[in-house]
Amino acid sequence: MSITIIKDVELYSPHKMGKCDILIAGSEVAQISKNIDVPSSWKSHIIEASGLIAIPGLIDSHVHIAGAGGEGGPATRTPEMQLSQMLTAGVTTVVGCLGTDGMTRNLESVLMKVKALRTEGVSAWMYTGAYQVPTPTILGDVGKDLALIEEIIGTGEIALSDHRSSGFNLNDLIHLVAHTRVGAMLGGKAGIVNIHMGDAQNPFKPLYDIVEHSELKLKQFLPTHCNRNSYIFEDAKEYGKSSYVDLTTSSYPVFAEFEIKPSVAIVELLKAGVPINHITMSSDACGSLPHFDENGNLVKLETGSMKTLYNELVDAVVNEGLDLETVLQTVTSNVANILKLKRKGGVTQDKDADIVLVNKDFGIEYVLVMGKIMVVKGEILKKGTYEK
Repeated sequence: MSITIIKDVELYSPHKMGKCDILIAGSEVAQISKNIDVPSSWKSHIIEASGLIAIPGLIDSHVHIAGAGGEGGPATRTPEMQLSQMLTAGVTTVVGCLGTDGMTRNLESVLMKVKALRTEGVSAWMYTGAYQVPTPTILGDVGKDLALIEEIIGTGEIALSDHRSSGFNLNDLIHLVAHTRVGAMLGGKAGIVNIHMGDAQNPFKPLYDIVEHSELKLKQFLPTHCNRNSYIFEDAKEYGKSSYVDLTTSSYPVFAEFEIKPSVAIVELLKAGVPINHITMSSDACGSLPHFDENGNLVKLETGSMKTLYNELVDAVVNEGLDLETVLQTVTSNVANILKLKRKGGVTQDKDADIVLVNKDFGIEYVLVMGKIMVVKGEILKKGTYEK
């Protein structure tokens, strides 16, 4: 078994723990103490981390890992995510999704990308489904996908309040969410329904309607893009008091004239009384970021970057004055708790050793994924299969 000791590091677990040593045995954190010495007979690797900060590896809960897009035609399909995109952003766990195109793309490709990322040494899961309702599945029903396919932990992203939504009725959505819940119970999963929030007014109404007309609860949903414009964000301030809201990092500054900057949005949500454990951020990396005019014509198209997740984390601390342990929760422990990823989201004993070491200027120095060192002093040691 490989042994790694991180010495004299300032630990945020994500909560501030002070100076300590971290002992990693194999893939998990075995001990955290003020001083850890191991017998000289042990073959251990020592990382001298004085002056560095240890944080949990980030969890990105909304990534188009197998590519996405196509709103502007065949040439606008985005490419697959590469392993280095995760590591340079301090991300050690991703959740993949299909997105707009549930017609010419398929979930089997997303599933194989999850398997590929796991083979390359990082953690990956996925949602079944796409924008459309009825939504595409692998086994014919979202419940079966959740119950029987280990890598599938939820459904999404399902498009609501958007001109690309399917025009489904309330019963269709209740049926989808109910099957997600039951399948998740059978498979021991969280069964979250990841919701794409569009630009329509009163965007959360379909979610409130589901709760009013069924036995389902708001915490079955993780609505994303909640910072996409000012009126959605105002509604999110109220919605977030009862359930989860996810902020998309990639669209800022691409759409700075419309979007609420995520680091600023966290501050505003907290001021509005939204509990910190209801707030998450995700990148929407490798997804297309389209803008349509009032007539539905595509006028601008960009693609999402995973680095924005880490950038907004840093901006929330440096520019907005939030405590590091507060902001870290939005991309670590909150996500792990909502998605029931029990071994993720924190640097604590018996969790996976997903650890990022950063300097005082928040430059990423080391990235460890399940105990394996993949970045050293900013240099990537492990790249994807076809990366140069």
